[in-house]
Amino acid sequence: MAVVALVLLLALVLGGLGFALHVLWWIALAVLVLWLLGFVFRSAGAGTGRRSRWYRW
Repeated sequence: MAVVALVLLLALVLGGLGFALHVLWWIALAVLVLWLLGFVFRSAGAGTGRRSRWYRW
């Protein structure tokens, strides 16, 4: 009985980890899209003659 409980606990942990990694992949994809959009907006405002950044830091 303890082995079955251990296997179920392991399945829950690995299932939760898989879900967390899936969510982290979607967050990473969203950050990548925002980063690429920053290059587009920076290049659109680059005609002012000074070096501009799309981020503040």
